[in-house]
Amino acid sequence: MSGENEPVEAEKNDIHRSSDYAMTDFTMTIMDINGTPARVIKGKEMAHYPADDSTEIIDPIAEFLKPGKDSWVITSDHGHTQGDNKTILLTGNVIITNENDPAFKMLTDKLTLDTQYNTAYTDHAVTIKTPNGDTDSVGLHADMNDETINLHSRVKGQYDAPAN
Repeated sequence: MSGENEPVEAEKNDIHRSSDYAMTDFTMTIMDINGTPARVIKGKEMAHYPADDSTEIIDPIAEFLKPGKDSWVITSDHGHTQGDNKTILLTGNVIITNENDPAFKMLTDKLTLDTQYNTAYTDHAVTIKTPNGDTDSVGLHADMNDETINLHSRVKGQYDAPAN
């Protein structure tokens, strides 16, 4: 007879998520303290859930803007942020490109963006593709401000000498 209450308990534990706002095919521009565009976030769908103050984004595109420097563009299948939106977790088919060098790509399945410091990091497998070869690594830390990339471990690469 103890099994009779299990479905009721399961229903109580299910969280019914209801959004307080949602957008489709949106573009948001985030300004820095001087009123200059710092980031542009686009996506197919976005919904905010007040119960846990989370935001879900379908097909997000994040562009990090820095005057006088190349813009970094990051895309993925899904984005999730919590609370103050200082970090965004991107999952599924994450691709990082440089706006002025689209042949340069970093690929991973999971990436955390720190929007306060303009950094990106992951402990997952990463592949960097360039016209001259590929580099594989486990883990990455990228700083979009000074355009540096640190690869964490198991780094290996294959490069072809440029043709003259």
